[in-house]
Amino acid sequence: MTKHIRFLIILFLFTATALGVKAQSTATTSSPYSRYGIGDINPMLLPQNSAMGGIGVATNTINGFFSVNPLNPASNANIGLTIIDIGVRGSFNTLEKSGQTSQRNANFRLSHIAFGIPVSKRSAITFGLMPYSELGYSYRQINPNFGTGASADTNAVNYIYNGDGGLSRFYLGYGFGIGKHLSVGASASYIFGNLKERQSTEIPTLPGTLNSRIEESNSIKGLNYDFGVQYGIDFSEKKRLTFGYSASANTKLNSTNSYIVSSYYRNANGDEGVATDSLVNTQQPSAKIQLPMINRFGIAFQNQGKYLVGVDYTMSNWSKLTVAGVNKGLRDSRTLNIGGQFTPNINSLSNYFAAVDYRLGFIYDQTYINVNSTDIKRYAATFGVGLPLRSNTTSTFYKVNIGAEIGKRGTIVSGLVKENYINLHLSFTLNDKWFQKYKFD
Repeated sequence: MTKHIRFLIILFLFTATALGVKAQSTATTSSPYSRYGIGDINPMLLPQNSAMGGIGVATNTINGFFSVNPLNPASNANIGLTIIDIGVRGSFNTLEKSGQTSQRNANFRLSHIAFGIPVSKRSAITFGLMPYSELGYSYRQINPNFGTGASADTNAVNYIYNGDGGLSRFYLGYGFGIGKHLSVGASASYIFGNLKERQSTEIPTLPGTLNSRIEESNSIKGLNYDFGVQYGIDFSEKKRLTFGYSASANTKLNSTNSYIVSSYYRNANGDEGVATDSLVNTQQPSAKIQLPMINRFGIAFQNQGKYLVGVDYTMSNWSKLTVAGVNKGLRDSRTLNIGGQFTPNINSLSNYFAAVDYRLGFIYDQTYINVNSTDIKRYAATFGVGLPLRSNTTSTFYKVNIGAEIGKRGTIVSGLVKENYINLHLSFTLNDKWFQKYKFD
């Protein structure tokens, strides 16, 4: 027991440090679309659900194996063993724009650490740390003729855009069962981190020209709440249909906002000098960020030990997002997730691959971004496996989850950018019987 608790504390502190550093300064995405809103929003999914198209509103225990499911805290009611889940993620994207050479990027990070602990036969608490959003982009727009189009203006103007940072989420949830079929739950999340964005205007062909830069940063922290419900209908001992609903509340986060406009020079070698002046320096220590209301609906059918299929539909009111009282100009988003899992023979001893979980899914996302009167949409296919590992005891179970998401976002029409990406997920999940009171004769 003592070694388990010590291991848990060390693992949690290590992950908190790693994710905390990421939230403070390091960009873990390279997407120009992370510029909008408060960065790319990360779904509250672990790799086992990500590989099934991102379904999770109506899922809980699958094939008798317990998993943490932050997407719906009501699923906590079905946790029967202590769970530790820790994972990493790699992202690879290629950016395409008409008339320009494509750009390739890669990012890696520790993706999550999650714990689940049973409280009673039909209730459990879960807690963990995972990203909430990611901000990371760097690109430039070049306007010839000083942007005027006049032939007399022979110098081009560069508009350079950069952003980095992100927000992390520490959450604590509780779920319990009411009778045999109904489960309810709620969770509270502490969201924290820094977002920093810069916009520079330069004339590179005229050394010594006074350039300008706008820098805006937000140091963010605050609470957000989720709640959910699941209702199951049994058709037999192994077959169950589950309906699920979960939501994220439209709470407000606190933000310390800094807005600086400065001027600077570049020499003939292109090296940037020290800023010559700060034209504007505004500090707003009591700004607020209004988060949107998010509603999720799901349905899943499971034949225990064989297969599970499910569908989720999410409606997010991102048009209500405001930062320091300013609406960010986003659209309401709609997301459809379809997926499932198949296990040929969960009890197979002679054929290991028959006991493996095979996962597949699809995502359609009408995102909250609209640029140049064009809605930005995302399409993705997902797949993965759950690899069981042998244990020396009958109360300890291990599984390695591997998943991939291959998709595209955006378009090259209207001067926009199309992003082709691959996200790879890897996690290790432990089910064990902890905190058990033994009896002696």
